[in-house]
Amino acid sequence: MNATRPDSNMPPGELGDLLRYWRDVRGMSQLDLSLEAGVSQRQISFIESGRSVPGRDTLLVLAQTLDVPLRERNALLLAAGYAPMYSEAPWNAQEMHSVVRALERVVRQHEPFPAMVMDRHWNVLMTNDAAPRFFNHFIDLASREAPRNMLHLIFDPQGMRPFVADWDNVARSLLQRVHRESVGHVLDGKTRHLLDELLAYPHVPRGWKTHHGPSTTPTMPVIPMGFVSEGVVLRYFSMVTTVGAPQNVAAQELRLECMFPADDETEARHQQLLAVPSRHH
Repeated sequence: MNATRPDSNMPPGELGDLLRYWRDVRGMSQLDLSLEAGVSQRQISFIESGRSVPGRDTLLVLAQTLDVPLRERNALLLAAGYAPMYSEAPWNAQEMHSVVRALERVVRQHEPFPAMVMDRHWNVLMTNDAAPRFFNHFIDLASREAPRNMLHLIFDPQGMRPFVADWDNVARSLLQRVHRESVGHVLDGKTRHLLDELLAYPHVPRGWKTHHGPSTTPTMPVIPMGFVSEGVVLRYFSMVTTVGAPQNVAAQELRLECMFPADDETEARHQQLLAVPSRHH
């Protein structure tokens, strides 16, 4: 299920409230959690009421059972009086070197089609050469402040929005993706703020904030994103990759998105498009 997590400014020490929150998010009763985690229901009740503090290992078992994202597991540990366990070093820190090298290799090998690495808030951290070359055929990427946000790029009337075919369906499908691909299927405060910013753009229905039903009749295995170039619609779909078995926060929150042509005509026209200089340099 999708939910929002407590704000990052929640008072420290509220371990019981945090555990109860995550149990509610996952739709688990105290008995359900007890059976899944192998921790007595009585102990869970005592933790939530503030009558006891669990051992570090017990707390980690509960967090694992509730599929709490690594960043929020650190919050649970801090609330219980323990040191954080998972590094929150930035994505380009030395400890992420092997992961970053792997991502660089993948985006490079995806040429001539766009590939980009984004954080949990859809900010672009890394791309191959094809990505800016492609988007510069439509807009001047250099005029947009870094880090560039892919959702703002698509929703902004001064960005890619005028070039997106069937924009309503594409935009609604992206909002659905925000919920579906959020870390732990839970929206943090910054993601909720991002959604508010997107919904504040002109001619974006406010009702989209709460309605996430089907955006189109499922006539294809995926919802393609079409870009109009010289009167022709180029259609692409994306494959999204995450890091397996992450053990630090940045590794868990990175997403690699690779765009693929959805049909043979798009593939041929894409090759032609990138063969000529872009409009913006």
